[in-house]
Amino acid sequence: MQHRSARPRPRPRGGTSRRTVLRAGAAGATAAAAAPLLAACGGDGGGGGAGGPVTIEMWHGQTDTGRAAIEALVADFHRTHPDIRVDTGGGVLSDAMLQKITAALASGSYPDIAYIFGSDLASIARSPKVVDMTDTVRTGPTAWDRFWKPARDAVTVNGKVRATPALLDSLAVVCNKKLFAAKGLDLPGPGWTWQDFIDTARALTDPHGTVFGTGWPGAGDEDTVWRLWPMIWDLGGDVVSDDGKHIGFEDTGVKALETVAALAMDRSVYIDPKPGSEQMYQVFLSGRMGMVPTGPWQLPDIVQAKVDYHVAPLPSYSGRPITISGPDTWTAFDNGEARVAATRTFLTWLMQPAQDVRWDVQAGSLPLSKATQALPQWTRKSEQTPGLSVFTTALDTARVRPNHAAYPQISEALGQAVTGVLLGRRTPAQALHDCARQADAALLIPR
Repeated sequence: MQHRSARPRPRPRGGTSRRTVLRAGAAGATAAAAAPLLAACGGDGGGGGAGGPVTIEMWHGQTDTGRAAIEALVADFHRTHPDIRVDTGGGVLSDAMLQKITAALASGSYPDIAYIFGSDLASIARSPKVVDMTDTVRTGPTAWDRFWKPARDAVTVNGKVRATPALLDSLAVVCNKKLFAAKGLDLPGPGWTWQDFIDTARALTDPHGTVFGTGWPGAGDEDTVWRLWPMIWDLGGDVVSDDGKHIGFEDTGVKALETVAALAMDRSVYIDPKPGSEQMYQVFLSGRMGMVPTGPWQLPDIVQAKVDYHVAPLPSYSGRPITISGPDTWTAFDNGEARVAATRTFLTWLMQPAQDVRWDVQAGSLPLSKATQALPQWTRKSEQTPGLSVFTTALDTARVRPNHAAYPQISEALGQAVTGVLLGRRTPAQALHDCARQADAALLIPR
């Protein structure tokens, strides 16, 4: 989301490119494989010294503006909570956090808080050292149901809240107004369809290959995959079937891939072969791409490149609005009663509107709650950033990927399918058949 790396975000948040934030599904498989180690791990149980403040360690994973934002918030927290100290000096960038936390849990020396991508939470939450935050969020100053549903869903695993929301985004389509005008095309708006998207991309494309109608990540990673889920959901499919034994998109996935195939057949889609989608975004920023599905994390770069842009909601097949959100989390770990209590206090404070709005404005998140959205600081930010309100409005109809331990394997299989179709190596039906075989096998593995 992210942004920013889902990732959306393949630079870390606050200067990160998104899907670094989105992350490759294979990394989640690494954590799943380490589950036996996680079950055996333990923390140091340390609290504060005699009569002194309790110190908790935070691996925030941020660089640049994101790091500056979280450090400023921590400094303010220290002024109002002298009995708690938050150490932000350790850890690694968010893209390497999964591997770092997995190793830390196995060694028994881990932080109190880490920035964990939402797609990795289900694997990490299998550790008994992950703190259950259910009572914390449900008794906080801001009612839990005032937080956006994608933010709540992203931190809920098997009915329990296993983290607090850290960052929120959504997917929409950013259009280059100059290229639309040159072709005499109307800018898209609410209610447009994927067929409209295909037709528009074709019309925007220069047959000599100098201008592309749109772009799609082609590395087969999570950035490739997560863009397909809103299409599948809109068609009535789901990631996992109701019985939990099969994927839930065998038929709907084929139709979604047929849309991808149409773009590839028209040669109207720029296929970015490298993880992170940086090349795809550079093509858009250079004025050589008409439309790019992306998130709010990309707007600062678009503004800096002086692209005259328009933001439209994601297309659908039904004409009804639907999109995807790729939230990230602050996950807490048990290092003893005193440190857990201090961690709960800090995370409760951090997600309240007065702090959340500062993080949103400075680090690039959408508001975690409707209470934050109503604050004048966010209203001002939204008014000053064309199209930002489209991303926020989309949260009303956004869904998140399920917190399922087999998701990394499902993502990997679907990533191969999407890439095969983009490159013309497989038909949608062939690609989905292979995807189903691999993903169904992963779903049958006891977890």
